[in-house]
Amino acid sequence: MADKDTLTVREKIALFPHSPGVYRYYDSSGKVIYVGKAKDLHKRVAQYFVPPERLNTKTRILVSKIADAQFSVVDTEADALLLENNLIKQYKPHYNILLKDSKTYPWIVVTNDEFPKVFLTRRVDRRTGRYFGPYSSVSHANWLLEFFRKTYPLRSCNLKITGEAILRGKFRPCLDFHIQRCRGCCVGAVSKEEYSVWIEEIVRLLKGGVNDIIRDYEKAMKEASDELRFEDALACKEKIDSLKQHYAKSIISSSSGGDCDVFSLEFDGADAFGNFMRVRGGSVIQSLNLGFKMNIEEERGSVLSTFIAEIESKFGGLAKEVIVPFLPDVELPGVEFRIPVRGDKLSLLSLSSRNAKEYLFNSLKQAEKKDPEEYRRIVLEDLRKALNMDVLPEHIECFDNSNIQGTNPVAACVVFRGGVPCKSDYRKFKVKTVIGADDYATMKEIVNRRYSRMLAENPEDLPQLVVIDGGRGQLEYARQALAELGIIDRMMVVGLAERMELVIRMDDPYPLFLDRNSHALKVLMHIRDEAHRFGITFHRSLRSKSQVHSALRDIKGVGEQTEKRLLMHYGSVARIASATLEDLSTMVSPKLARSILDALSGES
Repeated sequence: MADKDTLTVREKIALFPHSPGVYRYYDSSGKVIYVGKAKDLHKRVAQYFVPPERLNTKTRILVSKIADAQFSVVDTEADALLLENNLIKQYKPHYNILLKDSKTYPWIVVTNDEFPKVFLTRRVDRRTGRYFGPYSSVSHANWLLEFFRKTYPLRSCNLKITGEAILRGKFRPCLDFHIQRCRGCCVGAVSKEEYSVWIEEIVRLLKGGVNDIIRDYEKAMKEASDELRFEDALACKEKIDSLKQHYAKSIISSSSGGDCDVFSLEFDGADAFGNFMRVRGGSVIQSLNLGFKMNIEEERGSVLSTFIAEIESKFGGLAKEVIVPFLPDVELPGVEFRIPVRGDKLSLLSLSSRNAKEYLFNSLKQAEKKDPEEYRRIVLEDLRKALNMDVLPEHIECFDNSNIQGTNPVAACVVFRGGVPCKSDYRKFKVKTVIGADDYATMKEIVNRRYSRMLAENPEDLPQLVVIDGGRGQLEYARQALAELGIIDRMMVVGLAERMELVIRMDDPYPLFLDRNSHALKVLMHIRDEAHRFGITFHRSLRSKSQVHSALRDIKGVGEQTEKRLLMHYGSVARIASATLEDLSTMVSPKLARSILDALSGES
């Protein structure tokens, strides 16, 4: 057997054991470029070293850079998951799923002092106290602290308060004591036992035990009332009201009343956006969003496993029941992964999924401000995938008919380039060949006129996507026009039904349903609304002109040139009607001036 130092990468991985563990790939400079976990190291690593055509592009690039491979054996898949997570944080390999969030979330800490303090921190040292969080919303964490300060008169000072120091009279009460924000534990004004009761209530609240505490207060309130201790009963009632008022805004209750953790993921190209919710006592006590960047193609289960490992490193152990949209690629001892199909657990998963989607959209909105070009590319890529197009729809055109009450039938064509309106390319059409209100024939005429002219003037500028504002009938007539021009195969044509999330496609009997929150639907709504606005504006201008025509042009002796001359001089029909006969006679003959004034005043 060859010396180990001279073995090739393929020869090394052939010696990997059939055991759970973590493998590491190194480049020629000795830098770790990828860390992975495996239930069977030998089988998993061998999957990378197959004929290149069986790998996607990014994975082929990764394999081409591997100069060495090492492994670490562990006892279980769970150990492999945690070790992988730690090594990724240590080495930050280029090709791994990496956290997009670099910020540190705050925690609420209850210190280990004889008289504990409760405050917010971003540095976690579990030797100093009990930590709760992290909180993705700093405002919510501060809200909790303010609630605690109003309800429990805890100390906020940094003094080292011990029973011995209190007996020696080492401290003097501060302003908080005099304004009754602190009960003065530093001078022995409150016992350690009573102070501990407040701390344990806060801990129970932070762990999600608000319902139990409310029940305890209700029981105490009833006992005080029965014993005619009405002040004590009122104090209990005020605490109950405060708890209900506050936690009604910050928790969501589940009738099942159980403990579970909830994970959801939304994918957008090479990015994944996850939401984690911790449910204790039937209440959501924590919600955290995390983003992930995938530098090579990853299975959904692998991304979910990475998400779970990151949450475990932040929060500690998971609940016995974990709600997921799909199964991760690991099994954890003592943890049951469930995909709910009905009931409260499905509602919790739906809530988590909404949070993940909102996080995705918010991240893209931020990207829009930072890099508008990249954001528009992402939006168009979303539209391309949704419509299953071969090319990116850089050039989109949308047609809309405007035919209100059968008068002045017109149509509009709006143009989007690179995902944004190109108003200089907008076109408006007066319907020429169609008699009456016939939306189908109107659509065929307008589409034919638009693209026959484009073919004659600039045939290379045909759009990749044509959107028809209408149902299957309008779409079919548009298809006929494009087929007659011989360009039906050079673009995709879709129709938008009245229900905006339904997209009608040619030769497909079933409409395509788009997510209401998807970028694909939003860009289609934008272009459809713009076409509708442009068409209505043109139609209104024609209706206005027709009203002027009916008022002046129907008067015997008033032609187009006379109408224009009068309107330019007076500015409106109303001013013409209020003019004197002498004044109007300077513009037209006295006889015609009399006829105009009689007609506009309603006289015969």
